[in-house]
Amino acid sequence: MDSTFPTIGILGGGQLGKMMAAEAVRLGIETRLLSPKDAGPMQPYSGAQSGDWTDPDVLRSFVSPCDVVTVESEWAPAAEAAEILPVDTVLWPSPQTLSLIKDKGVQKQHLREAGCPVPEFARCETVESALDTAADFGYPVVLKQYRGAYDGYGNATVHSSDELREAWPELAAEDGLMVETFAEFSRELAVQVARRPNGEQVVYPVAYTEQRDHRCHAVEVPADIDDTIAQNARSTARDAVEAVNGVGLIAVELFEMPDGRVLVNELAPRPHNTGHYSIEGSQTSQFENHIRAILDWPLGSPALRAPVAVMVNVLGRRDGTPPRTDGLRQALAVDGVAPHIYGKPDVRPGRKMGHVTAVGDDREEVRKQAEMAASAIDL
Repeated sequence: MDSTFPTIGILGGGQLGKMMAAEAVRLGIETRLLSPKDAGPMQPYSGAQSGDWTDPDVLRSFVSPCDVVTVESEWAPAAEAAEILPVDTVLWPSPQTLSLIKDKGVQKQHLREAGCPVPEFARCETVESALDTAADFGYPVVLKQYRGAYDGYGNATVHSSDELREAWPELAAEDGLMVETFAEFSRELAVQVARRPNGEQVVYPVAYTEQRDHRCHAVEVPADIDDTIAQNARSTARDAVEAVNGVGLIAVELFEMPDGRVLVNELAPRPHNTGHYSIEGSQTSQFENHIRAILDWPLGSPALRAPVAVMVNVLGRRDGTPPRTDGLRQALAVDGVAPHIYGKPDVRPGRKMGHVTAVGDDREEVRKQAEMAASAIDL
């Protein structure tokens, strides 16, 4: 077995790539990052570069010194990179896994065929087909763009045929879009699963996720739910990750329904916003376990370090201005809170600029501390 320290290539230079790289560097692993533009979060790393990552020559130069290549998002050019990898270099998650996940219609179809519980949906090529489906399901319905949607962008909840017709041109691609029943859920949940190439995996505690304006506002772990539902959520997440043969950290977003069922909403083949709490809150963070998993190294414990962990996102409030340190000193003064500022070069309303995490014994007090610190930061 080769005992030299490996080199990891990360396709992506945003906050997820930055936090992956931080864990790799801590373990003495050389890290390279490639972004199609000069991304702010990756700038602290000497191995960061920007360029046309669809250009075979750029990709070849980037991956040639790497032992393992991974992705920051499902839209990175993994398939293109896989075609030019050196003989002994591997890419995780695999292009096959990414192809099953990055198209929401393909993802839902595959999960349903694998026996995973999902909301009722249909893949609709035309607006007429979507209107017929919506009439069968009953309004409201959710329209989902197949590719490229995130943080509420690319989705729309429509309550009538007129609203559906109005939303269609903006969301539909040449192959249409997905129409899904509106899930009248009790809670939105999330579970992170870290999985090695041999199938060994660890499952993180179930997180409760609170959304505001279609964006994740806060995450509480463990979710304050019945033990039976928690076990079902973890089992469902494990099955979903196995269904796509995921390797690395895979996040599974779930709906807890009023009747106790747990449905799969979406998969993310990478560390995820709902798992950021794990940096301070878990024995092994989602980012470290992602690095361990893609290297096929032993996985670390996902257990919590304290009874409760709460993460609150820090979103941009202004438009087109550089970040400022306003409020950061006040946030740092909140006992037991860890702020993370991503280093994005400009602020936009609703843009994820950072997050704060608090851990402790009392759920209400920990949530209060996290909210207080996050609200103080006005980047």
